[in-house]
Amino acid sequence: MTTPFNTPEDVERAVAAAHAVAPAFAGSPAHVRATALDLISRRIGERAEEFAQLINEESGKPLKWARLEVARAVSTFRWAAEEARRFSGELQRLDTDPAAEGRVALVRSTARGPVLGIAPFNFPLNLVAHKVAPAIAVGAPIILKPAPATPRTAFLLGEILAETDLPDGAWAVLHISNEDTARLVEDPRLPVVSFTGSGPVGWGIRDRVPRKHVTLELGGNAAVVVCPDWTDVDWAAQRIATFAMYQGGQSCISVQRVYVHSDRFDEVADAVVAQVRKLDPAEEVGPLINLAAAERVEQWVDEAVAAGATVLTGGTRDGASYAPTVLTNVPEDAKVNAEEVFGPVVVLSSVDSTDEAFDRVNASRYGLQAGVFTTDVRVAFRAAKHLAVGGVIVGDVPSYRADQMPYGGVKESGIGREGLRSAMDDLTEPRVLVLTGIEL
Repeated sequence: MTTPFNTPEDVERAVAAAHAVAPAFAGSPAHVRATALDLISRRIGERAEEFAQLINEESGKPLKWARLEVARAVSTFRWAAEEARRFSGELQRLDTDPAAEGRVALVRSTARGPVLGIAPFNFPLNLVAHKVAPAIAVGAPIILKPAPATPRTAFLLGEILAETDLPDGAWAVLHISNEDTARLVEDPRLPVVSFTGSGPVGWGIRDRVPRKHVTLELGGNAAVVVCPDWTDVDWAAQRIATFAMYQGGQSCISVQRVYVHSDRFDEVADAVVAQVRKLDPAEEVGPLINLAAAERVEQWVDEAVAAGATVLTGGTRDGASYAPTVLTNVPEDAKVNAEEVFGPVVVLSSVDSTDEAFDRVNASRYGLQAGVFTTDVRVAFRAAKHLAVGGVIVGDVPSYRADQMPYGGVKESGIGREGLRSAMDDLTEPRVLVLTGIEL
């Protein structure tokens, strides 16, 4: 099924309405925004199976993961409603200096203005929610541009948004061409751009509009470290296998690189391969978004094999589906190691120490999240200190994400943070009111 593009007239009406309503929406009562977010959360839950079936139809995501995504979106909007109610600012006493006796400062956050939210295909509901929910929570009008492959999921969310009492112009969902998107990026009436997607596109946006507030979530090649003290190999292998391959490996924090101490390497490698072979291709892996994506993954794996890599399992393509693949002996500069493969491929590498593993994690130009399997709290804190990533997940894979926590990367994985409160901070700027002659 095809979805027609919105017309230039549609786009102009949406931008003009967002610009016009911005001051009033930013000053709207918290209960108005929180009530709308509560309604959205509830209605997504009521239509959960409809959303899950549509996500599966549009993107090929297995229903298991589509249903989980819908459940997360319910929570994302619920968290936004709660944060909207407590987003109150800070009172600072200024009499810490004699010259400021009798003065206090009220620091409050105000929406920067209308937001252009550009969302990807791999989570067509929940990553849309992470654009829309915090914007509504702070009173920032948002124009949402969903991915070209998955617009109907966003339009279904739009049906629910239309059920709220939010003012005209507070939100719009636009299915538009790349050319129209580029014009919106440069439109001065949209001072904030929130983008999730590929690095070249994201950094290109930031370069084009250096005076705008731009947030970027650009993915990476997430790594796992299995430390010598970790004894539950089956658990680690099951988590690595599942979250390297789930939904075709099409997640920004899908497991891509695994570093295992040489004393445990063969044991862990055998366990990972066994777990990968247990995965149901239809129910847990699924196809890639299109044939071109699968052909690119196939090319990258073939290049690695030509350079000396060993295929432990997988390595074949059937149309837009690529078999869950485990590689070892992969050169560091091979694309499946150095770039974001965004496919069902994981690379296992042997290291001689945890420090070497940490160094190899950091050798990437990306830094979104990393997983560290250890039971030693000292190693956990070392990982948090030394790994150049936005988040370290101890005792699990980097694919773990709670929707309320700060989420984002360093280096070429982007700038800014998602997670409801963190995104709300990103979409606002502090304004200070100083009161004089106050007795404390």
